[in-house]
Amino acid sequence: MKKKKTIKIILSVSLTVAVLAAAIGVYSHKTAIEKYKNEISLPNNFTLTAHTGCMNTKENSLDSIAEGAKFCEIVEFDLHFNKNLTAVLAHDEPSGNEVTLDEAFSFVSEIKDISVNVDIKSTANLSEIEKTADKYSLENRFFLTGVNEAFLGEVKKECSDVKYYLNVEVDKAKRKDKEYLLSLVEKVKEAGAIGINFNKKSASKELVEIFHENGLLVSIWTVNSEKEILKIASYGPDNITTRNPEKAGELLKEYI
Repeated sequence: MKKKKTIKIILSVSLTVAVLAAAIGVYSHKTAIEKYKNEISLPNNFTLTAHTGCMNTKENSLDSIAEGAKFCEIVEFDLHFNKNLTAVLAHDEPSGNEVTLDEAFSFVSEIKDISVNVDIKSTANLSEIEKTADKYSLENRFFLTGVNEAFLGEVKKECSDVKYYLNVEVDKAKRKDKEYLLSLVEKVKEAGAIGINFNKKSASKELVEIFHENGLLVSIWTVNSEKEILKIASYGPDNITTRNPEKAGELLKEYI
């Protein structure tokens, strides 16, 4: 009998501890949410970008573009080139049947007030991007991301009139280090980019402030949950890319 009673006591204590831990977790989450909300001050030019595949649509599809356009002023898709060097919407090596850039830009041209973030995955035939944009009068309605240092030379050569962010892998351990952040500023300036595009894991308010002080934009990806959206927004970036544009729009509408 004593053994059963002991087991009951242990189970009761364990359950109590679990309930308390859950309650503390909920309280901590709510406290963090309120803290981030109170710290949000977005720049006047702030934008939301709908990541390709947003709202559970198929990635790099016309459906993804259409869905993203319901909630954001910018939609994103990946760009690759097939074996014929035709520009297509794909993250990895094209396998066939992808939406072409021509089809995507034609589709976008019918949607008012939408710009496109073309995230390049190859530089095989970059000149086709501007040609296709000109065909549909979209020359002022798109820009490039995915431009890393390896792609930079081709981008400057073939897309000299196109605005682009420099994709940088920011050292998370140094994301608040002023000297390091200033070195990133110089790298972006030397690249001729309008700003920096990087992963949310390395974001910091210090990074955003230093880039803004130097006249450069900050774009952060891919920010999806409520807590993430509010936390990143509290840093004051110029753009947030998200797979959940409806939720992001609801959370940030009072700050935009």
